[in-house]
Amino acid sequence: MSPFRSSTGLPDFAAAALCYAIPFAGSVVFLALEKRSRFVLFHALQSLLAFGALMAGHIVAGFIPILGPPIAALLSLLGLGLWLFMIFHSLRGHWYQLPWAGPLADRLMRGL
Repeated sequence: MSPFRSSTGLPDFAAAALCYAIPFAGSVVFLALEKRSRFVLFHALQSLLAFGALMAGHIVAGFIPILGPPIAALLSLLGLGLWLFMIFHSLRGHWYQLPWAGPLADRLMRGL
């Protein structure tokens, strides 16, 4: 059985993994190009939301005098773990939802 192909010509699990592998650029490209795979659209939105929140956390941590650097280091470790975890799940074809980003991505996807 061949995997479902997204409108980009890639297998949907590969396109979804690219949304995480190249967090912002990959997500924006797939949001712009994808026309039929809800799986790819969901993972593109979830990636933008999750990694956008991590980036915002890094920016805020930069303004905290003493605790900022340790918080930024923890956010970096969390980001690396999340990156690997989500690439793994999307390559396996799972609709894994992160705690707050997943439901929000699902609601936003219904609007597309």
